[in-house]
Amino acid sequence: MSYSTRSPADGGDRPVIWTVSVSRLSDLFRDITLEYDHLASIEPLHLGFDEAARTLRERMATERCDVVIAAGSNAAYLKGRVSAPVVVAKASGFDVMQALARARRVSERIGVITYQEPMRELAEFTATFGIAIAQRTYVTEEDARASINELKAAGIEVIVGAGLITDLAEEAGLAAVFMYSAASIRQAFDDALEMARLTHLEANRGRRSAAVADTRRARRGLHDLRGESAAMERLRQTVVLYARSPATVLVQGETGSGKELVAQAIHRESPHRAASRPFVAVNCGAIAESLLESELFGHEEGAFTGARRGGHAGLFEAANGGTLFLDEIGEMPLSLQTRLLRVLEEREVVRVGGTRPVPIDVRVISATHCDLEARVREGRFRADLFYRLAVLRLALPPLRERPIDIAPLAEWSLKNALAALDARPHPNLHAEVRACAPLLEAYAWPGNVRELRNLAERLALFLAAEPLQALTPSFLLSIAPELAKQSAMPMVMQDTESISEVLARFGGQRDAAARHLGISRTTLWRRLKNP
Repeated sequence: MSYSTRSPADGGDRPVIWTVSVSRLSDLFRDITLEYDHLASIEPLHLGFDEAARTLRERMATERCDVVIAAGSNAAYLKGRVSAPVVVAKASGFDVMQALARARRVSERIGVITYQEPMRELAEFTATFGIAIAQRTYVTEEDARASINELKAAGIEVIVGAGLITDLAEEAGLAAVFMYSAASIRQAFDDALEMARLTHLEANRGRRSAAVADTRRARRGLHDLRGESAAMERLRQTVVLYARSPATVLVQGETGSGKELVAQAIHRESPHRAASRPFVAVNCGAIAESLLESELFGHEEGAFTGARRGGHAGLFEAANGGTLFLDEIGEMPLSLQTRLLRVLEEREVVRVGGTRPVPIDVRVISATHCDLEARVREGRFRADLFYRLAVLRLALPPLRERPIDIAPLAEWSLKNALAALDARPHPNLHAEVRACAPLLEAYAWPGNVRELRNLAERLALFLAAEPLQALTPSFLLSIAPELAKQSAMPMVMQDTESISEVLARFGGQRDAAARHLGISRTTLWRRLKNP
């Protein structure tokens, strides 16, 4: 059963819940959904891991989803990779006992495989009932297969576990017992409904109390950090981790790599910085020194010639309760660095020309494209301010170091640019972009994602004007001759290597090979399985 979730208005005020599963758990989700469809709009998604995370992020960019329900390793994988809260369906102790009872009817040689951690209660259970049970844990699907093969070799005849485990056990020719019950899934649905209710209450409370203009809200989130490379997966996980802390963050990256995008995502993912809270951004290198002080800290009436009547609140006050993003912090004059340090230390600001301190609660995220530590050594940036701003640090990967993301980003940007011109993309645009991929991946992209997006807008203009024009490498070069002038040859050479050659070069170490190729270990495993 599927429900449209295109906007918050769909389904009235009912919560929107997506269930995610690729195993036999899907059948249980479907059965329980029938009991809850009068309480929520529920949509099943038969996806897992990389594909699930990617699809959820893409859909959440335009659709509403209040809560995701998943189980086992799939749920653990999705947590931190999607912006919606993930409710984990868990098997109860009663579920496990029932599953073991069913397994015992099949054979006395029983194995139990659980995600990440063993079930400690089983030791007491086996001692009480005199049942020998072999336990194993897994993290990846590859781990799960290895555990099943190991148990099979040891003479185990029946495996108890979640959906992925039971599916793999049956593939290996073993009997399998699924440990989830309908009661456990109902509990997950109840938890999801309660979480959606609390989320709506918090959102409504935020809307009532927010006195900040729309221009001071973070409009981008985790789903806007696009890319399936290992580097981008690590970046999204770091964003979610940093969002939990109120500490300052220093974001370092080249021009156009998405520093403000990351800052907005950290703000939106924070449990204490809801989307309705203010997100205020200022470019420290774009404002004259004489004005920057007043912009940041505010001024009292008569503080200087031209000062606003009645005074003016600065950006720190405007961002109170939210996040202040200081872009190009390396360009801040030394004279203002001292004032900024005092504000960060004292958690209060004094307006220019004033004496009364104003308490503030602001999370500061700063960004720079320069080597800030080198500027500290040169005496151009205060060392104490650097360490105060860089409690948490995050380095953004340049686009040329993640070639696997370039073609998908180009396709996505081109579709958006065409939509802005009310033009439809060609039905075979995906294949056309893939044909241009070698050309796109050979370019060094000094302007990073911003440059790629600008190129997409240029292409869209020409394609919209000539609807019959196909996107071919020659047409791409005619519109963007710069692609032929500057290339990243090491990447082209790297892409010509097969996965087996890369593995051989790294002595069979899959983690190292995956990092070299710019893909996740899971993607590498799948490509090895289906070359």
